[in-house]
Amino acid sequence: MRSICSLSVGVLAIVACSHAQPAPAPAAAPVVAEAPPPPAPTPAPAPGPVAAKPPADVAPVSVYFDYDFSELSPETRTVLQSFFEQARQRPDQVVRIEGNCDERGSREYNLALGQRRADAARKYLENLGLDPGRITTISNGEERPRASGHDEASWRENRRDDLVPVAGEVGVSMTAAEVSR
Repeated sequence: MRSICSLSVGVLAIVACSHAQPAPAPAAAPVVAEAPPPPAPTPAPAPGPVAAKPPADVAPVSVYFDYDFSELSPETRTVLQSFFEQARQRPDQVVRIEGNCDERGSREYNLALGQRRADAARKYLENLGLDPGRITTISNGEERPRASGHDEASWRENRRDDLVPVAGEVGVSMTAAEVSR
């Protein structure tokens, strides 16, 4: 058995040495080449369809009245016109008009005056083309003052209509007394 192992080792040594080794490759001459041209700019991808930006929400506004008046002034009409333009862009939004008064006058008188003010703004918006089904009115009378003072500047701030966009269904017109029941 020893002879077989010796013989195997010898045969392997002869076979391993009998293979000719390849000659080394000649040294490559340095190649001087021009720099490749810069890659051509890839064309910009064609713009895809741009999603239309949804119209902005209707911004709430306030319009103001003279003492003991419910008629719309030219300034008030200008503000209502701008409000109408916004509301026209958002037919899904409804509008609540809240009539307000200063503290002078009886509670009943101020509720009625606040309703007349809200109705005046409503009628103007309807005449411009706003769907009457999108508008509701309410009178707060003197119950929701914006300014708490007892002077002309405070009273002027409290004689107003607040036009407020609301979500949901439009209800019927009501006064603050009806709401509090």
